[in-house]
Amino acid sequence: MRHCSAICVFAALLSLSSTPGAQTIGTLAKVKESGVIVLGHREASIPFAYLAGTEPVGFSMDICQKIVDEVKKATGRSDLVVRKQTVTAANRIPLIQNGTIDMECGSTTNNSERNKQVAFSTNLFYTGSSFLVKVGSPVKSIADLKGLKVAAQAGTTNILVLRKLDREMSLNVDLVSTKDHTEGLLLLESDRVQAYMSDDVVLYGLRANARHPEELAVVGDPIQVEPYAIMLRKDDPAFKAVVDGVIANLMKSGEFHALYKKWFQSSIPPRGINLNATLSPVLDASLRQLSDKPRF
Repeated sequence: MRHCSAICVFAALLSLSSTPGAQTIGTLAKVKESGVIVLGHREASIPFAYLAGTEPVGFSMDICQKIVDEVKKATGRSDLVVRKQTVTAANRIPLIQNGTIDMECGSTTNNSERNKQVAFSTNLFYTGSSFLVKVGSPVKSIADLKGLKVAAQAGTTNILVLRKLDREMSLNVDLVSTKDHTEGLLLLESDRVQAYMSDDVVLYGLRANARHPEELAVVGDPIQVEPYAIMLRKDDPAFKAVVDGVIANLMKSGEFHALYKKWFQSSIPPRGINLNATLSPVLDASLRQLSDKPRF
């Protein structure tokens, strides 16, 4: 066993995951038997998974396709059929649990509560709360918000964090609650607030779609960093090993950063918008840890 190859190890895991009497059949065994793998995807999670015309595309979709390529090798099913199904925030977990989809390719946060119901791959993206401001603004960090009017969307973790930091740091922020991101952008563009707080990846998208994106900047080190990962079924170590192996290889080979550049720093379909989203040193270092741990 000492000299057992990766294929040998995989075969043992596959056998374990598909043992008769097990609570559920492992995904690899299920896929090998059916000849079909089903990818769940979001319709408007730019640039992770979204529709460009009728076809789902994006950063997460590209990673999932590379996982599919590895699953074909692992199962010996070069003829594997790939089916794609739209999922929503409300139904994505049930569809994973009941086997309708085999993995979810989107922008789902890996958190402790969801880990009770599903499993997650190695974290493939980290997002943190930052600020959208006008170019030339003195705001560069949370401390610079002292005494300013700042907006954040109601019902989000962002507004809760801002209130907490306001109390702890005695910032005396004049906090404006918005119904959505569009309203937050409008308030900033019309100078009714000096900053809009949200997840950095959301802010890059807002800036890219603004009337004058060159007049806006995303600033501040990420606050309350949250990991995104591919959602999988629980208690399926063989499939998770394949998925995590693909992500690790992408990181080690440099392909991961090439995909990041493709979707976050280049023109993307369908409108040719460039998010110009910088991969901060903090987020890059987190990715290189190859962790599947939830952040809360």
